[in-house]
Amino acid sequence: MLEIGLLVYPGAQTAAVHGLTDLFAVANRLRHELGALDRPLLRISHWGHDDNGRLAVTFDSHPEGPHQPRAMIIPPSLTQAPTPELLERFCQDLRQWHREGILLVSVCVGVFFIAASGLLDGRPATTHWNFAQSLAERFPEVKVEANLPLLDDGDIITSAGLMAWTDLGLKLVERYLGQTLAAETARFLAVEHVGAGQRPCTGFSPRLDHGDEAVLKVQHWLQSSGARDVNLSAMAECAGLESRTFLRRFRSATGLKPTEYCQQVRVGRACRMLEFTNRSIDQIAWGVGYQDPGAFRKVFHKVTGLAPSDYRRRVAPAIG
Repeated sequence: MLEIGLLVYPGAQTAAVHGLTDLFAVANRLRHELGALDRPLLRISHWGHDDNGRLAVTFDSHPEGPHQPRAMIIPPSLTQAPTPELLERFCQDLRQWHREGILLVSVCVGVFFIAASGLLDGRPATTHWNFAQSLAERFPEVKVEANLPLLDDGDIITSAGLMAWTDLGLKLVERYLGQTLAAETARFLAVEHVGAGQRPCTGFSPRLDHGDEAVLKVQHWLQSSGARDVNLSAMAECAGLESRTFLRRFRSATGLKPTEYCQQVRVGRACRMLEFTNRSIDQIAWGVGYQDPGAFRKVFHKVTGLAPSDYRRRVAPAIG
């Protein structure tokens, strides 16, 4: 069983909260009907503050055992950007969840909660166009990219539109149950879903639930820095481990060598630049940390199966 939590704060859009709950319930039913029982059953929980101000579970689709969410979704609001007082109530919980390797996911103004916790400082994030300027002014350390409908940055996912919760929910179904079940869930709900198979760069979903705190600390650092200007000794120092021990534990926890992990992070950011900017490929190579554009082209092809120029041509119709 795999738990996905929904943070139900005052003013949260109820359509998103209950719609996502229903979407995951449909995915569970199709999992059973299609015989995909090797995939985890999704457990959906709603989290909010009780009368004493303590965070508590207010709904549980499968009340069995302790709660250990793999992802926590912060839904949108129909009103305005959350007040500083409201944001402060959840900062400590969000930081703790992030330290525990829980994937943080926001829709529209839900990103303000993650930004207020400091977890987006120096990192890219997206939100609804109507709130982009407010997000940038209130949290100047966040790199606001309002032209992106959805931004998957490994351990944090942000999405822009007020109704983006539908595709975001399908993305999580794809991440945890596979592309076929995500496509079948979309078909049942009669909504469009652009699967990861159509965009080679969207396939990297780092393992965050392995329980190795030292490795997770390095992963968060790599995601926040874009894996730029890093080397083995710096990563081992961040983890507080000897280099050989770090190498063994990192590969055991993530399934990748540190160099492979860094390549995935850099290529993911390069894909966003190829799709949403007019920068030259050499400029993008330098922007993601490669001094040699030729080396960047080789790594990009190794990860995606495409040359950077071919990838840009493939995704160009989506923004033309």
